[in-house]
Amino acid sequence: MYNPLTDPVSTFHLVPHTCGLNSNLDCHWLLDRSPSELIGRRHYPAGAVNLAQSGNTAQQNQSPDLAPSTTEIEQGSPCARTSIMWIAIALICLALVIFLLKYVFSPTGPNPFDVDTREPVRPIVFDKKEKKKVLKQGFLTSKVPANLDVIIVGSGIGGLGLGVLLAKVGKKVLVLEQHDRAGGCCHTFTEKGFEFDVGIHYIGDLLEHKPFRCMLDQMTNGQLQWVPLDNPFDQVVLGPPENRRVYPIYSGKDRFPDELKRLFPGEDQAIDEYMRLVKKAGRGIWMLAFLKICPFPVAKFLVYTGLANRLSFFFKMSSRSLTEVVNELTENKDLRAVFAYIFGTYGNIPKDTSFSMHSLLVRHYWNGAWYPKGGASEIAYHMIPIIEKAGGADVLTLFLLLASGVSVMKGQEEVHIHAPMIISNAGIFNTYQKLLPKELQAMPAIQEQLGLMKNGEGGLSIFLGLNGTKEELGLDAQNYWVFAENNYDELVEAYSKGEREESARKIPLLFLASPSAKDPTWEERSPGKSTLSLVSFAKYEWFEEWVDDKVANRGPDYKDLKQTFIDTALDVVMDVMPKITRDKIAFVDAGTPVTNNHYIGAPRGEIYGADHGIERFSAKLNATIRPQTPLKNLYLTGQDVFVCGFAGALAGALTCGSVVLGRNLHLDAIGLAKKIKLIKVERTVIL
Repeated sequence: MYNPLTDPVSTFHLVPHTCGLNSNLDCHWLLDRSPSELIGRRHYPAGAVNLAQSGNTAQQNQSPDLAPSTTEIEQGSPCARTSIMWIAIALICLALVIFLLKYVFSPTGPNPFDVDTREPVRPIVFDKKEKKKVLKQGFLTSKVPANLDVIIVGSGIGGLGLGVLLAKVGKKVLVLEQHDRAGGCCHTFTEKGFEFDVGIHYIGDLLEHKPFRCMLDQMTNGQLQWVPLDNPFDQVVLGPPENRRVYPIYSGKDRFPDELKRLFPGEDQAIDEYMRLVKKAGRGIWMLAFLKICPFPVAKFLVYTGLANRLSFFFKMSSRSLTEVVNELTENKDLRAVFAYIFGTYGNIPKDTSFSMHSLLVRHYWNGAWYPKGGASEIAYHMIPIIEKAGGADVLTLFLLLASGVSVMKGQEEVHIHAPMIISNAGIFNTYQKLLPKELQAMPAIQEQLGLMKNGEGGLSIFLGLNGTKEELGLDAQNYWVFAENNYDELVEAYSKGEREESARKIPLLFLASPSAKDPTWEERSPGKSTLSLVSFAKYEWFEEWVDDKVANRGPDYKDLKQTFIDTALDVVMDVMPKITRDKIAFVDAGTPVTNNHYIGAPRGEIYGADHGIERFSAKLNATIRPQTPLKNLYLTGQDVFVCGFAGALAGALTCGSVVLGRNLHLDAIGLAKKIKLIKVERTVIL
């Protein structure tokens, strides 16, 4: 048995195929070919038509009996010509529908959601040494089999989740990680006896028998347990202490709007319309997934005919900003702010946010919010054993042309590992700009994709270790979104454009949450202690000068700048949570954009991958940025393929898995969830 994890990775780089790595390849043939000749091209099922390239192919290929002659068209009446045009359009649409139905409902590959694999829940493991055996593993060449099927770069949830899906259908999977432990933003670290989560604060849509819950249960064999947050799960705090307004956010499709109507009398119509738009836009996400897994000519046809926008309200609303929509709904500035408060979960201010993206997050929490029992490390801890074949290493060089494999540094030794397929969860910028050699980076298709995307906003995280229980410190299982005022766009723009020292003293947005208060096992694991996590935005440029310095030796100026941010944030914390005082603080430190660059490989310190602004959600971009890449047998997974966050990255894994396995895994997960729910209902009736 071998395991899928790695030692730290210092550098990633993709280089052309070298002689001797694959005895089945002719080295001279490789040397005689230009890079463009070696690039894999998309392949489509027999009979599929590239409509973008064929122009009027559909009309040109009409049978003689149906196609009118030029003379007939010239002499015919306008009504006749119009009728012929509509008949042609109808035939094209009918052919498309038949093809889509066949594609969706006639899968060819194995199904990882074929059977329910949940097992009886085992006790949570608290022993840190035992957990490290799974989460932190060194690389041994002897652990890697000779016949790997897939190498996945990056053990964040988009990579690890996909590894589990492929392992469930018998694939031999190797997952490589640049950090010294698995999990990406799901990993935890411990300082002075306090365990801190890096990126998991709360997750929605986890009611039993919901497809998302079913998917996670299958990916962990039912071992990952979830505990609900309080209701309200979020508190929106607006304004300075002397004029502070607090608006609780409740879960429940009915209670959420009902509570808003109670807080904002006379705004019933605005609230009802907001709910209608959120529901309708969020429901249209199926088209985004379909554009990424259907054959590329079909995706282009849907985009360039406008059908993607017509068939999905998600894309119809995607070009409208959140600010634009909420401003049309109401003149009440606090209600506008409450409608938009959750923009920090995807990293764009409301005026730069696609309303469709916002709708996904609002819907995600309609039924409540949850936290993993035992902490965020439980996610990777229960996924890794399912990947039966695994290993770990420092990834130095990846050989992608013709999918030859990966070159791994073990100490001073370079070890070559081969697989017919490589999947990157490192993000589109790392994959294309750092892992590929210059000649491949220059490919027009690669440059086109890079031109469509841009880096997301940098993140600032502050970690507090506190002496005292949650009762003593007044901590609860909910989150606080604290804003200096209700004019989000102006506040954050002024903060981002300001001088770094000045901005560090005026943080306009702060997310506060206590992981220890959310986890019922915390008191048993760390009695008498508590933790608090704070998150905000921070410009990468403010910290860029220290990006190449060693983590522990970035100098006094860096420490002073961090401390200014920390002091400003602590003033907010102690104002909102008065039971927390400085004498209760046993540990405090901050992670900046350059910290994110080092530990999670974020090119510019972003925490949500590529930018999630309005441009990200055009139908054209989503048909172009797909799991397939211009390089044969190189695929992308994770949040850059779908959308950001834990759920978005997992959706990226399902999307990539759908392409790799030749079946719609989104529908498979929904199907298994329905089957499990039906079985439970039948058992209940029998009892």
